[in-house]
Amino acid sequence: MTAYIAKRILLMLPTLFGVMILTFVVTQFVPGGPVEQYVAEARRGPGGSETGIYRGGQGVDPKKLEQIKALYGFDKPPQERFWKMMGQLVRFDLGRSFFQNKDVWPLILEKMPVSISLGLWTFFISYGVAVPLGVAKAVRAGSRFDFITTLLVLFGYAIPGFVLGVALLVIFGGQLQWFPLRGLTSANWDELSWGARIADYLWHIALPVTAMVLGSFAVTAMLTKNAFLEEIRKQYVLTARAKGLGEGQVLWKHVFRNALIPIITGFPSAFIGAFFTGALLIETLFSLDGLGLLSYESVIRRDYPVVLGTLYLFTLIGLATKLISDLCYVWVDPRVKFD
Repeated sequence: MTAYIAKRILLMLPTLFGVMILTFVVTQFVPGGPVEQYVAEARRGPGGSETGIYRGGQGVDPKKLEQIKALYGFDKPPQERFWKMMGQLVRFDLGRSFFQNKDVWPLILEKMPVSISLGLWTFFISYGVAVPLGVAKAVRAGSRFDFITTLLVLFGYAIPGFVLGVALLVIFGGQLQWFPLRGLTSANWDELSWGARIADYLWHIALPVTAMVLGSFAVTAMLTKNAFLEEIRKQYVLTARAKGLGEGQVLWKHVFRNALIPIITGFPSAFIGAFFTGALLIETLFSLDGLGLLSYESVIRRDYPVVLGTLYLFTLIGLATKLISDLCYVWVDPRVKFD
């Protein structure tokens, strides 16, 4: 086990390096970087306007242009910038935002509560609905209940989360005005009592969580059903029933643990993925100031320290989560050996 973990950790290093160098190349050499944006804003001036045609540093004092490049570190060769960046990232120094005048770490910590809030609700509601639904579908396989719930699950899975979010906003936020259109709390949050704060928070989060949950539990529900069906047909289940055990004991004491092996081993990746991968479009759509919206705005503004710093952190988390998912196989099923 120790040798396996050591090998996996060593394999993470070239993977992480490859991700960072590829992203660096893409971000550093596309047009419209921070220098060009700064020049465009300087040329536009207060109340000015641009023609929309990219003209680089045309019409800007060369000395001023060199100062701007030095400000953002673009006065150095690309390879020197890359190795300097990697040296900082190895020390977990994620750098400083070009446009928000803050270090990247405080920015991430500032936005993280919103993403954690969305991720926790999505994860627990998804699994809380999917696993019991999957068990019920397995027990009633082939029935009308199984057929109808399969259609509903697949219909929900077929609708992208952001499309569902737009529909929820238009219908329940715009036409019916039952829910707010943006934000996680109301403007008078500080004046509310604790009970009113909880109600206000749930009122705001209802639509974005619904948009994220509806499609995310479909895979888990169908996986649970298929895993239970496979286990129910095995010999040990027939033996347990022959011994006189009740159907509830057979399902929850014998079948449940074996059937949940593929589901439990996916817990770590699903748990982390709910925070960092699924909420980008939803946060942008509902104007929720979380990590997804931060990443989107950073890419649009070419805020490279934020883009590369958050990517480095999320890649590390993703690689570690994948390792934990693999180790869960041993925890759930002792028969698995990595040797």
